[in-house]
Amino acid sequence: MGLGGCIILIAAGAILTFATDWDMQGVNLDLVGVILMIVGLIGVATFSSIARRRRVVMPPSTPVIEERPHHTQDGYHNGYGS
Repeated sequence: MGLGGCIILIAAGAILTFATDWDMQGVNLDLVGVILMIVGLIGVATFSSIARRRRVVMPPSTPVIEERPHHTQDGYHNGYGS
């Protein structure tokens, strides 16, 4: 379950707890809503701790500088059609 699923659980639990006044025989919807909100909060906490551990900080790499050999111009190899 990702972060979006946890947020949906929290929202559904809040709706059941605070925004509805349905009465079902044998089911306390307020308690079901509170349970959904708690499960959603546990999921958010778990997701954030796992995401924090996955974040790996790589040290900056040192730049690689390629050196080309220096050519001397001796008249025969001056780069013009040689």
